[in-house]
Amino acid sequence: MPSYTVTVSTGSQWFAGTDDYIYITLVGTERCSERTLLDKPLYNDFERGAVDSYDVRVGEDLGDIVLVKIEKKKYWVHDDWYCRYITVKTPSGEYLEFPCFRWLVDEKEVVLRDGRAHLPQDDKTSLVKQHRQKELDMRRKTYRWKEWQPGFPMSIDANRHKDLPRDIQFDSEKGVDFVLNYSKAIENLFVNHFMHMFQSSWNDFADFEKIFVRIKNTISEYVMQHWREDFMFGYQFLNGCNPVIIKKCTKLPEKFPVTHEMVSVSLERDMTLQEEIEAGNIYIADYEVLDGISPNSTDPCTLQYLAAPICLLYKTARNKILPIAIQLGQTPGKDNPIFLPTDGQYDWLLAKIWVRSADFHHHQTITHLLRTHLITEVFAIAMYRQLPAVHPVYKLLTPHIRFTIAINTKAREQLICECGIFDKANATGGGGHVQLVQKAVKNLTFRSLCFPDAIKARGVDSKEDLPTYFYRDDGYLVWGATKSFVSDVVHIYYTSDEAVQADEEIQAFIKDVCSFGMQDFDHCEFPKSVKSREELAEYLTVIVFTASAQHAAVNFGQYDWCSWIPNAPSTMRKPPPHKKGLADVNLIIESLPDRGRSSWHLGAVWALSQYQENEVQRVHHVSRHTGNHTHVSVQTKTQFLISQEASLCCDTCFPPCRVSSRPNDQSPLSPPAAVPGHVSR
Repeated sequence: MPSYTVTVSTGSQWFAGTDDYIYITLVGTERCSERTLLDKPLYNDFERGAVDSYDVRVGEDLGDIVLVKIEKKKYWVHDDWYCRYITVKTPSGEYLEFPCFRWLVDEKEVVLRDGRAHLPQDDKTSLVKQHRQKELDMRRKTYRWKEWQPGFPMSIDANRHKDLPRDIQFDSEKGVDFVLNYSKAIENLFVNHFMHMFQSSWNDFADFEKIFVRIKNTISEYVMQHWREDFMFGYQFLNGCNPVIIKKCTKLPEKFPVTHEMVSVSLERDMTLQEEIEAGNIYIADYEVLDGISPNSTDPCTLQYLAAPICLLYKTARNKILPIAIQLGQTPGKDNPIFLPTDGQYDWLLAKIWVRSADFHHHQTITHLLRTHLITEVFAIAMYRQLPAVHPVYKLLTPHIRFTIAINTKAREQLICECGIFDKANATGGGGHVQLVQKAVKNLTFRSLCFPDAIKARGVDSKEDLPTYFYRDDGYLVWGATKSFVSDVVHIYYTSDEAVQADEEIQAFIKDVCSFGMQDFDHCEFPKSVKSREELAEYLTVIVFTASAQHAAVNFGQYDWCSWIPNAPSTMRKPPPHKKGLADVNLIIESLPDRGRSSWHLGAVWALSQYQENEVQRVHHVSRHTGNHTHVSVQTKTQFLISQEASLCCDTCFPPCRVSSRPNDQSPLSPPAAVPGHVSR
């Protein structure tokens, strides 16, 4: 009697094991096996992390095994089970692997295909075609679109993390509980003793150092020591937490009437301001998107303020980027002066603080939330709805969008919701962050997600012009490596452009992103179809890069750059100055966040910057859904790390990288030779 050896791998996460009955049916091209209970007498099967083997005896040869059906039936009470994979050894000695990587809940059954990827046009038999269609039908019922706020990209139809499909929930919800992590941060950073003075101001800048008692972070400490310097201020536009604002200034906007006489003392090359502009030495950072956003009014005892500043930046002969003029509003006039380095030291310092505060809001709400988290969720939902697990693009994308939907749902539940952490700490809380996303979506085009296009559109693509722009330089390397790998995968499975056009599932995926996820917003210009392998490779590169490298670049440096609160104030308690000569230390201290909001802010950026415990190398993810049939190794092209949020940091130090990657004897900022977030090659 022929015998098949079935090996079952149970997940290693908490509660992955089960005491329920597990049945298996092998489906071959000739016939099916009988439904077989997998059980070893006197043996506790399917323990967490276990790999168990069983014999499945059949009367006749089944032919080629094409499907494996797993059923779970309750023993006493329903006990969820996480199955990693099934392997089948045939009587001829052939090994087949059937990736699962999903939960079986209640009396759910799962039907698996082997790890080889198949395009829909490659499936010839009605059996596998029906399996493919049934999976998609079920997915479309499970993963539904929902508009969380008008004008937002669409999100998952779930109000709470526990309402999500079990397969995309976090292994442990505690690990991503923002309130719990915030509490841990307050305890770890030893700032909880300030909470009883929630609305009181600090006495002076030295007081902020008191909440640095337990902070051991090279970049944060350097920022604390040098945050007032123009070099530190300018450097962050290139390689800080939000390195996506700076643009080449080819013409001064009429709303920012800076004259040569105002800035001549800051220019080094014996050229006029206009000549410096024409020579490509002038850059600009414009926070116009913040204009008109309602400041937080959830606390009637504390007024909070926002500004929409414009900052002019100058590249010196030593290639430093320095601020030379700041206007704190979008409309020029007597009550909106242009602040200069030649003004009083506190006037100039306060103007820079306002720019840093605006940059913080832009970073948190647009660069980080909208342009990595929310847009990746759109791609993820469309993937689950339109691509079966056997599709090569599903296998390519699923490790990079891993837990994106879960973290976003948790954020909507605790972070950006009404009375969430944004409302407690940020001047854009109380609805301002919603307005900001709604405005920013209008500038979110598909081309703006293509890293080379985004860099070129801002006129900062020349390494000769900006030799210390490491976000750009390392970004090009990571983008190139990602696109090379993705293109290789695309060319393996699509033999021609016509094959791409004939793939109904990939076309439905692209259309779902545009027509439903982005709600057919005309200004977004997302494609509704792809006609070539090159177009598909670029599209998929955008998804992988956005979910991994771009997210890492703007996420993991938050604590580095924002933990010193005067360098990134989450709120301002006094309005922007309308005259020069009024600022002093007291005004600045009274403008900065009070003790309580400082604590909320510090706890939030600490929690958001932490790596997840189950971080694994990306190369492992590439093979986990492809069984033993992986054709391309990403490891030879680039070495990535991917975290629980599908976030990545490359060992070429795509900034901001972790401090631990810097040699112990290397200064964190010794311009221009060594800079934060970059290790010399």
